Amino acid sequence: MAEYLTLDFLWRFLRIIAIDIVLAGDNAVVIAMAVRSLPQRQRRQGIIWGALAAVAMRVAITVVAVQLLTIPYLSAVGGALVLWIAVKLLVQDPPEEGAVRAAANFWQAIRIIMFADLVMSTDNILAIAGASGGSKELVLFGLALSIPIVMFCSAIIAMMLDRCPWLAYVGAGILGWTGGEMIGHDHAIMAHIGETAHLWKWVFAAAATGLVIAIGKWWARRLQAVAVHEAGKTVAPRD
Repeated sequence: MAEYLTLDFLWRFLRIIAIDIVLAGDNAVVIAMAVRSLPQRQRRQGIIWGALAAVAMRVAITVVAVQLLTIPYLSAVGGALVLWIAVKLLVQDPPEEGAVRAAANFWQAIRIIMFADLVMSTDNILAIAGASGGSKELVLFGLALSIPIVMFCSAIIAMMLDRCPWLAYVGAGILGWTGGEMIGHDHAIMAHIGETAHLWKWVFAAAATGLVIAIGKWWARRLQAVAVHEAGKTVAPRD
């Protein structure tokens, strides 16, 4: 019981909640697209059972991922992927409606939701596996929490991100810290650093957080400038 009352456990607990919130939106869009052609009653059932099936699948995959992250250098590779996910969070375009086809029946909707979620949930799996610090209890909590967030809270989260764009930077910063910590916690890297490894964990995490936000802001501005330039080229000159 004492291990659940430490500051480290509380910090990981809060980070997993934040990760679930910032990464829930796309998965909710996938579910909505898959069930949009079903009758109203089946649509609600499809959302519930599809989300439950997808999260159950994620639990199994994430428990395996936690074990794999103990292999030398795999935690560092996973951390680098989480950093990429964090940057993409700041410049990511919303998924296109045609990317997920509507289901013809209830069971097809479940299959579509599970397959699409498997493809799209790499970010959630890696981030939760890294933030959990190897704790299976935190993994199960994080993935169980994603069920109500995906089913009930995604519209609210999307509205909050629209009204308060800075929240996206908070989410990206949390992911950046998680990715940097995964790199700093890699046993093979720690062995090379030596006695000061415990200090470098914090350096990796802080540097990764700053790097993610800086690259994300630069990339987003660059894409915006390109979009403005392209829009200007399409405007017909006046006579």
